[in-house]
Amino acid sequence: MKRLYFLILLLSFQISFFQFACAQPDRWQQHVKYNMDINMDVSTNRFSGKQKLEYTNNSPDTLYRVFYHLFWNAFQPNSMMDEHSRSWGKVTNGKNPGWDPRVADRILNLKPEEIGYQKIISLKMNGVVQPYKVQETILEVDLTKPILPKSTVTFDMEFEAQVPIQIRRSGRDNPQTQVRYSMSQWYPKLCEYDYEGWHASPYVSSEFYGVWGDFDVKISIDKNYILGASGYLQNPNQVGYGYEAEGAKVTRPAGDKLSWHFVAPQVHDFVWAADPAYKHVSKKIRNDLTIHLLYKSTNAPDADWLKILDIAPRALAFMEKTFGPYPYKQYSFIHGGDGGMEYPMATLLKEPAGWVHEWMHSWYQGMMGTNEIKYPWMDEGFAQYATARVWAHINNDTVPASIFKKEYESYFKLVKSNMHEPLVTNGDHFSSFNSYQYSSYFKGAVFLSQLGYIVGDATLDRILLEYYKDWKFKHPNPNDFIRVAEKVSRIELGWYQDFWINSIKTVDYSIDSLWEEGGKSNIRLRMVGKMPMPIDVLMQFKDGSKVLAYIPQYSMFGSKRPEDKGINRQEFEPWKWTQSTYIFRVDRKLTDLKVIEIDPTQRMADVNRANNKLELNW
Repeated sequence: MKRLYFLILLLSFQISFFQFACAQPDRWQQHVKYNMDINMDVSTNRFSGKQKLEYTNNSPDTLYRVFYHLFWNAFQPNSMMDEHSRSWGKVTNGKNPGWDPRVADRILNLKPEEIGYQKIISLKMNGVVQPYKVQETILEVDLTKPILPKSTVTFDMEFEAQVPIQIRRSGRDNPQTQVRYSMSQWYPKLCEYDYEGWHASPYVSSEFYGVWGDFDVKISIDKNYILGASGYLQNPNQVGYGYEAEGAKVTRPAGDKLSWHFVAPQVHDFVWAADPAYKHVSKKIRNDLTIHLLYKSTNAPDADWLKILDIAPRALAFMEKTFGPYPYKQYSFIHGGDGGMEYPMATLLKEPAGWVHEWMHSWYQGMMGTNEIKYPWMDEGFAQYATARVWAHINNDTVPASIFKKEYESYFKLVKSNMHEPLVTNGDHFSSFNSYQYSSYFKGAVFLSQLGYIVGDATLDRILLEYYKDWKFKHPNPNDFIRVAEKVSRIELGWYQDFWINSIKTVDYSIDSLWEEGGKSNIRLRMVGKMPMPIDVLMQFKDGSKVLAYIPQYSMFGSKRPEDKGINRQEFEPWKWTQSTYIFRVDRKLTDLKVIEIDPTQRMADVNRANNKLELNW
């Protein structure tokens, strides 16, 4: 009896241990709450700021130091951004230097009044002065007392900053837009601490990563300036300029300055822009959502800007149906910046053309807050894919080869160049700006389009909605997305991640040979490239009938559902990626065949489509 009791106890312990060991821990997240008061001097292009930051350590770790970003310190001669850009310029692709032409060597030539900086005047935690060290764009703070798990501390900071001449994303007086201030990455921003540790990434070239939280921002600036920003304006009837309630009387306080008060909940960043000549137009596109448009007629006519408000309702309906609901009550399209740059609840636009792409960033990476520095393709690539889908909807385009023509052609150009690098490459570590751009935007977009080929487009739509449901307001990584895709599709996709994201192997399949045996046609395919894929082969016969041969890729351990009910599909045994050729047989005479085509929808990124189709003239 004692022995039986012992065995039961041991078994119970083993089961409990197994459950504990195999359990997936929740992905905790830190939380911030910013309160900032800014006093802007437009005559010197400088401002002073007070920042009160409540920081909640939701991690299981004790934190002995914290880090802040000081982004504008990058806009100084011989900074890391300057040196990195000039080193990119030495990498040529054809006759052109490999740097981002917006940056080039411009930082090296900045004058003292043109540089950017963020200077810390004082820093306290819970009222106690903290020692810190400024390392260019990173502020390192060695805490006098550690921050314990599940505790909240308050940092009080005083700082001052000078707005740089517009070079990259943020700045002032861009001659192309003539916008006075584009205020992005403008405040000392706490670095993210997650399950991988601190992400104290210097500002060198690429994107951003931020902590989820709430922002309460007051900006005092000359009365004649009009602002657009993240968040909800709290004093619209005091400010006016088109923000006031319908029929309300605008009552501005005495003095030369006006204080703008914005609140932005559950975001990971805050942007604003200001110009005395902004035109502000707003449109309520549903009861709980207002679109703001602030622009100048400097590099695009009014009609082009106003078209955004005309198309936005139709675009949003498709966005929400396909990618998930937009959760905020406002969005602002703001003329500014140096191209297009996304922020929560707002974007900076050099011109109106890129508005859909920037709005799609509200999903990728506004709500799916991926670490853009490590995984820029999950931000830019997903937004690029979504942009193509939205425009296709607006233009009533339903042909995949047409919808993603630009993305596939750009990917093929990348492959043929000397710029092809794995998507897993850190955004700051690409060998040139073109390599970064073509990889992150276009190869990243093809990742999703081609995934639709693998699992089926209808299944991909379900994956994207489930991804939104599971990971909104979190920080997903590539593994997280792949796991969602696997669960929804019931297809194993680790191989796709290994080949498409972690390598630069390419897809190339060909029709190798045909022959007839016993009145049946044998078709041999060849895997020319090094990346395996499932294969769709469409066979058209002289009598007008069609058959789709579907050959799963062995590592999928599953099959996609038939997509076209109007075509008879015949599924064959999986193709093992170790085999360079594959033979399948159809119960028709060879002379009955008229056309054989691999991947007729052209969703597979086959780098040599010339060998994909065979027209038979018997």
